[in-house]
Amino acid sequence: MNALLEITRVVKAREQVVAGTLYHLTVEAVEGGEKKLYEAKVWVKPWLNFKQVEEFKHVGEQGKSSVNS
Repeated sequence: MNALLEITRVVKAREQVVAGTLYHLTVEAVEGGEKKLYEAKVWVKPWLNFKQVEEFKHVGEQGKSSVNS
């Protein structure tokens, strides 16, 4: 089922220079009233007016550890 996803902040970001720039982002978003973390890869080539989301995936709940104890 599709749900509204509101990105509230960028938690972590880094750039990788390729044929353009590949941005690796970790963002916090609110979905159904819960804060969740997502990782995104966005490829940008400004000289071609090109922006493309290469990957967007859920990685966990905000404040919860993903490491098993």
